[in-house]
Amino acid sequence: MAAYAVTEAGFGADLGAEKFFGIKCRQAGLKPDATVIVATVRALKMNGRVAKTDLAAPNLDAVRLGSVNLIRHLENIRQFGVPAIVAINRFHTDSDEELAELIAITAAHGAEAVICTHWADGGAGAEALAEQVVALTDRGNAQFAPLYGDGLPRFEKINSVATRIYRAEAVLADPAVHAKLAAWEEAGFGNLPVCMAKTQYSFSTDPSGLGAPTGHIVPVRDVRLAAGAGFVVAICGEIMTMPGLPRQPAAEAIRFDAQGLVVGLF
Repeated sequence: MAAYAVTEAGFGADLGAEKFFGIKCRQAGLKPDATVIVATVRALKMNGRVAKTDLAAPNLDAVRLGSVNLIRHLENIRQFGVPAIVAINRFHTDSDEELAELIAITAAHGAEAVICTHWADGGAGAEALAEQVVALTDRGNAQFAPLYGDGLPRFEKINSVATRIYRAEAVLADPAVHAKLAAWEEAGFGNLPVCMAKTQYSFSTDPSGLGAPTGHIVPVRDVRLAAGAGFVVAICGEIMTMPGLPRQPAAEAIRFDAQGLVVGLF
């Protein structure tokens, strides 16, 4: 119902975008025209091994070192045939030199970066980004294609994501995992895509694996069939698949008052 539709696919392009491309677009027949990768100077400095307490201090070397993470995301998006633009979410602690370095690094790898100040300036702070996204979309350069075909064996689908997106050396799984996958294929679920569940902090399954690690091993400790949703979940490494609740869930404060109105929602 609109000229442009935007989907937020977060938790890192290796997770959110890969699932959007590999599951949603496949099942809905969507063909994205452009991708916006959101980056911050602070995040790149953290990937450059700067402690969180020191992220506000200017550090060009850390920006350069941590930029391998952003470059990997750009490379991954291109594997799907979708052009990308980088939105730099500016913090007030970012120096002009750091921002210029990030723009230059992005340009050196074939993408444009746009500084966004919507946190401070509202919609006006993202207007330049919107204009560039529209221009990128209207060029019609996208040639979207999923990472793997429907008919690929289930474990090979997992291996495709792990080796091509995460840059893993291999995927390891117990015989019980392989037996589950084989049984589901025999039951007629062989064409379903895979939904990878791993840490959002790294391309690997190790949350401390910052930057752009390569040659690591992806352990698949379990697989779960979501037949109704139409995918198979691969549980990789130690990860909580549902968000944890606080000690006192907000639901405990929600009730009806004497007039029959709901209170305690906010």
